[in-house]
Amino acid sequence: MASAVTGTSILDKINNSRNSLATNEQTFLKLLTTQLKNQDPLAPTDTAQMTSQITQMTGVEQQLVTNDLLAALVGMNDGGGISQGVNLMGKQVTAETDKSVLKNGEASWSYTQSRSATAVKIEVVDKFGKTIASILPDDMAGGDHTFKWDGKSTPEGVKQPDGGEYTIKVSATDAAGTKLTTTAKGRIEGVVTKVTNESGVNMVWIGDTKVPLDSVIGVTNAPATTT
Repeated sequence: MASAVTGTSILDKINNSRNSLATNEQTFLKLLTTQLKNQDPLAPTDTAQMTSQITQMTGVEQQLVTNDLLAALVGMNDGGGISQGVNLMGKQVTAETDKSVLKNGEASWSYTQSRSATAVKIEVVDKFGKTIASILPDDMAGGDHTFKWDGKSTPEGVKQPDGGEYTIKVSATDAAGTKLTTTAKGRIEGVVTKVTNESGVNMVWIGDTKVPLDSVIGVTNAPATTT
């Protein structure tokens, strides 16, 4: 769902231009100061020329501010932008992200392990960075895996309430103690309640969780509600 030229990449270009301008501006001021210090009192620097140079530098800075505003507009329209996000309002969506929300007492993730391991540990981490549960799975083969968490903390076994947002950390090592490469992804499902643009990135809100618009991988009509 992402376009070839994103609002983020445009902002990167603008920031690079600004950094280059800052360097050039400092150099310009140093040269100007040196020129004023060493000018011939009988033939001082032409003030009109100096004013012209300062005006040109100021003009470039003003252009960068204009570029920021244009980048924001491009970001809002990136890949359909806000309008595309608005079309998702009230829809049931599925988004692939590193998070998963505990729903009906369960949260699930998929993770990939580069090769077989002799020890694997999965840690469930809440939105505050606290490890809630640590699990040692039986399956330690390489490849793709699915991990489902029952919402219980370890070792206490306290059931966490529905609605919490969690991520997982997967640690795997082989017989030699070498750490293996692992990647983990979660899925969030729910109804889109809000659409925002943050630093050129379009975000959709699924309940209280916000995810990038281009992470949405499925859309259906929201389930009917009973009154």
